[in-house]
Amino acid sequence: MAEYNSEYERDIATSRLIAQRASELGGRAYYVGGFVRDRLMGIPNKDVDVEVHGLTPKQLESILDSIGERISVGESFGIYNIKGYSIDIAMPRKETMRGRGHRDFDVLVDPFLGTKKAAMRRDFTVNAMMQDVLSGEIVDEFDGRSDLEKRILRHVNDDTFAEDPLRVLRGAQFASRFEFDVAPETVEICKKMDLSYLAKERVTAELEKALLKAEKPSIFFEVLREMEQLSVWFKEAEDLINVPQDPLFHLEGDVWTHTMMVLDQAVQYRDLVKNPFGFMLSALTHDFGKAICTEVINGVIHSYNHETKGLPLVEAFMKRLTSEKGLIDYVLNLSEHHMKPNVVAFDKSSVKSTNKMFDKAIDPEALIYISAADGSGKISSWNHVSNVEFLKERLDIYREYMSRPYVMGRDLINAGLSPNERFSAYLEYAHKLRLAGIEKENALKQTLAYARKEDKRK
Repeated sequence: MAEYNSEYERDIATSRLIAQRASELGGRAYYVGGFVRDRLMGIPNKDVDVEVHGLTPKQLESILDSIGERISVGESFGIYNIKGYSIDIAMPRKETMRGRGHRDFDVLVDPFLGTKKAAMRRDFTVNAMMQDVLSGEIVDEFDGRSDLEKRILRHVNDDTFAEDPLRVLRGAQFASRFEFDVAPETVEICKKMDLSYLAKERVTAELEKALLKAEKPSIFFEVLREMEQLSVWFKEAEDLINVPQDPLFHLEGDVWTHTMMVLDQAVQYRDLVKNPFGFMLSALTHDFGKAICTEVINGVIHSYNHETKGLPLVEAFMKRLTSEKGLIDYVLNLSEHHMKPNVVAFDKSSVKSTNKMFDKAIDPEALIYISAADGSGKISSWNHVSNVEFLKERLDIYREYMSRPYVMGRDLINAGLSPNERFSAYLEYAHKLRLAGIEKENALKQTLAYARKEDKRK
């Protein structure tokens, strides 16, 4: 058995073996879709997509069986894998819409469909190119290479494109990841498509790609705004458009513009946090409350308590996208507390204050970074670097305090206290002493004194 330097090298060699055996039977194998696009752009893509033309399903299955354990991903769709390999092997197929959902399609496998009709089902011209696996010849039925060079995202066909509303979000996602312009005719057809029937999992998957793979995720939302497609899934973000801000602090303009800048600033931190997707979602949601509480008082624009008043909006937005409670809680927490780090850093607040702040944070380091993105997502000379340094020093102190021995429930029981309805309050008191840096022995004495005093009062 041949040895390869990487799984990718192995998969390419295997795809060539499939192509060679297909050729011997009169067929032809092509690399297709995003694999070809990324190859031409010089972007690594380990997911190898191959489409085999001119063979019957039984002939293709026989080839795959001779190489390894064949897995039918969608036998009726003519899609296969080989166990242990990152290769999708498919046959040409037609797709006909029969409903309004993303998956409501009838699929007809046709090995002799031809490259043009096979490529016509693709979404964008840059994804409709094929490359002969053996010769390397590019088969470009819809001028995708020209669009790729011009960095233009253009749909392949009006009728087939309009059948799948998810393509609106895919278009915005591709535009953000590759920083492409969307062709005017593609924008226009996207304006007419109904996204309300999409499954939330599909919407969230496209959003996640944009937020985690794009260097400028703001483009995703700006493209959807141009397509007039924010209202169904991103209404709370759309409501930030034209919400004014105090120009003394926000020369960039409305809350939408600020939020888009914060999103792009957050990119530099997303790989440094526990939950990158939740972090980027927090950058999007942090100022949702400004849409409902911004007012002008004595000629000055204020958004008092927007970080807490906006929480119902953040929750509604998140529940529209996901049922994952941990993710929802993460975004709610960072959105609620995003203002505090910059305030305590500006005031050079006490260790006790910063400890209390970090203790409320679901991810203290992410809280520092979301505040940094918020502070730098504007037109100003504000130096967020010094704030980050100050806050990281304080976070080290907090973590050192949290690593020390501390008063636990069993300590109180061993000292003679009986568990009762006030026990949790005693532990909360002990925790406050811990945040203040009180050593365990002293904290236990103070907690016992507090408990006995409270017991007498009751």
